[in-house]
Formats: sequence, structure tokens, C-alpha cells
Amino acid sequence: MADTAWFRDAKWGVFCHYLGSPPSSDGGKELTAQAWNAQIDAFDVDALTRQLVAVRAPYFFITIGQNSGHYLAPNHTYDRLTGITPSKCSKRDLVKDLYESLEPHGIRLMVYLPSGAPATDPQACKKLEWEWGFQDGWPNWRGGRTGKRLVNFQRHWEAVIREWSLRWGRHVHGWWIDGCYFADEMYRHDDEPNFASFAAAMKAGNPQSIVAFNPGVGVPLVCHSEHEDYTAGEIADTLPAGVSLPQRWIMRGEHRAQLHVLSYLGATWCGEGRPRFPDAMAAGYTRHINDHEGVVTWDVPITKAGTIPQAFLDQLAALQATDD
Repeated sequence: MADTAWFRDAKWGVFCHYLGSPPSSDGGKELTAQAWNAQIDAFDVDALTRQLVAVRAPYFFITIGQNSGHYLAPNHTYDRLTGITPSKCSKRDLVKDLYESLEPHGIRLMVYLPSGAPATDPQACKKLEWEWGFQDGWPNWRGGRTGKRLVNFQRHWEAVIREWSLRWGRHVHGWWIDGCYFADEMYRHDDEPNFASFAAAMKAGNPQSIVAFNPGVGVPLVCHSEHEDYTAGEIADTLPAGVSLPQRWIMRGEHRAQLHVLSYLGATWCGEGRPRFPDAMAAGYTRHINDHEGVVTWDVPITKAGTIPQAFLDQLAALQATDD
């Protein structure tokens, strides 16, 4: 298990969905590789860094990619396995540029990735041997279990992740893996591929990188695997302030994972407009989790240019009170 003391001490951090289409949607088919590269090239890393420094964010999460199949860093393994040309992996390594900008200010970078192939890219799904896509605008895994282990897919996906992990090394401090809904079918096995090999792929470049596997939205918070270091903690529409919380650790048998909650300050994930909570509520809930030695990650919108809207910066600044 990796050391999570720094994460506990951070208390809170910032998450941004920077994607080729809205989160959990079937969009992005119209986005060309050329347009994606142009968008990634226009991302103003220095401007975002100045914002995160101003609100004293201890860490920052960025999405590597999701359903559209557009990723914000090169990956030769992905290109070889899928045979997609021109590559939908950006030429610019935005993860690298982010950690090089953030590290001098003491801000740690963490990354998000789904557990499955990009569901709206048929070629990628076929070549990676992934069997779930979209139906009626929603991922069809929402309808039930497949009962399949998808061994070949898992081996392919671990190879893709391992390349990124080795590329970034010690500069990436954590991974948040979405969509681990079918753990019994896919990951709870004594032989590989399993949760252990999945975690090992993420930690290939940095054994101290912390890992979480998301079982979906809901409370109570759970430790989903004995191979995760902190809880995914996804909470959506409500913040269950009254839910009984342990002190720091969520247990699974004898294994313990750092208490962590992930939710959003906008109307939804990457929501536009105004924050949904008053500043005092966002700060108070963060303090509530911190009082249990837990950590809160807040998702906020981000523009294509790579900056956070001012209304959300103002609310993130209010969280500084939780550090004082």
C-alpha cells in the first residue's frame, strides 16, 4: 500500500473533466484528430497553474480521456493495438506539461481514466476486445452485468496504462479509475488479470502513486478492493453530511483505504453556470470530512483554453479557510 499521509494532509483538491465530449456522453464522433490536437495545443498550462496557486490547491486531477477516444497524451501502445490513424492521442503530452508547471509550486498532479475502452469508438472497442458500448444515449453497462471477464481486453488496457505510467514516472501521484462496476466478474480473481495487476500497471512508473477503483455513485463509502489506497468516494446529487464516518480509514477486511470523497461544485460533473452551493456550505462540508481525517476532491468546470471560470475560483478560494 502506498503512503497516503500527504493526501490526508492535503485535505482537499481540484478535479477537471477535460474531454473530447461531455462526461459520460456518446458525443465526440465529429471531433477530428486535427481539431483535438489544436484544442490541446491551445491549453494554457501557465494560466491554469496561476489559478491553482492562487486558491492554494494542494493537488489537481485531470482526465486523460473518456468515451470519445481522444486522449491528452501520446500512447504508442494504444495506437498499435487500435490501429487508429491519425492517432486520437494528442501529439502534445499535456500531463507532462501540467506536472512540469505545477511541481515548482508544490501542487501534485493526479489522473483519471475509465476502466474500459472508449465506448463511442467502435474501432477501438473492437481492437481492444471490449464489448460494451452505448445504447439510447447511455453506456449499456447501466442495464446490467455482462458476466464476462474480458481477459484480453484487460491485458490490452493494462499495457496502455503501463506505458503512460512509465512515461510520467514519479510525477503522477495518483489514479482514479472509473467504471469498476463488475468487480466480481472482471477483477476479483486469484490469477491475473485482476485488481492486483491493474494496480501494478498504474504504479509501474511510481510505486507510491495512490490508486482508487470506482464502484459507482453511492453511500456509504466503501473500499472496493484490497489493492486500492484511497476510496473513490463518488457522490453526485446530495452530500450526505449525516452519514456516519470512520476516522480516516474505510476498511475491507483487514485492508484499509484512505477516506476520500469526490463530488462537484457545479450543477453536475463539469457543470457550467454558477456553483450549486453557498461558499459556507462547500467549506463546511470539506471541513466535516477533514475532521474525520478524510479528503474531498471538488470537480469544477474548465474551458477549452484550460482555465477555471471565476465563479468557481471564488468558491475554491473559500476552501482555504479549511486549512487555517
